[in-house]
Amino acid sequence: MSFADSFLNLRVAVEHGPKIIEGMGVTVVLAACVIATGLAAGLGLAVLRAMGVRLLNWLIVFVVDLFRAVPPLVVIVLLYFGLPAAGMALDGFVAAWLALSLVLMAFAEEIFWAGITTLPKGQWEASRALGLRFVPTFFLVVLPQAVRIVIPPLVNRTIAITKGTALASVVAVPEILGAAQAGVSFSFNPTPLTLAALAYLALFLPVVVVGRWVERRWHVR
Repeated sequence: MSFADSFLNLRVAVEHGPKIIEGMGVTVVLAACVIATGLAAGLGLAVLRAMGVRLLNWLIVFVVDLFRAVPPLVVIVLLYFGLPAAGMALDGFVAAWLALSLVLMAFAEEIFWAGITTLPKGQWEASRALGLRFVPTFFLVVLPQAVRIVIPPLVNRTIAITKGTALASVVAVPEILGAAQAGVSFSFNPTPLTLAALAYLALFLPVVVVGRWVERRWHVR
């Protein structure tokens, strides 16, 4: 069997292409949900950590380190197969969304926190000298500058984690890779995997290009 017939079979591509396109839609929705919830939760934890409550900070550090250390696939499997034992069954899409959001949350919190702690003390002192209390100083002076500083690494980490949507195929989510694997099973031909690779390129290559532009645009010298 030739390479073209194995990986570029036109008949198989026409037959299973629509399912790959449907999988692209699922991937886009899943990635958007992960980005929205992961970044929001990470920023929220960084803000809580900045309040300086020692016991709360220890808890945040523990949670963040836990989800930074555990592979995303393990988190997905634990949520999907483990929670039903506790009476909390999750849909595959929800399990993947929650797992990838938790991982992105952990990395985003550390990135936001690094931006907050990197800001010179003079910013705090100047604001307090003008009569602003802690909360206005933090939200009006410190946080906007910290977010601008961390945009480049945050974009890189977000792209890296959202590509993990392919792991959702493990829990039967019909995203791109899941649709491709189903196509291979029905056709006994790897052409759907070639279509999946092209679909991922079509989705994530523009995201990488935009991310590079954002890095240049928001780079702090």
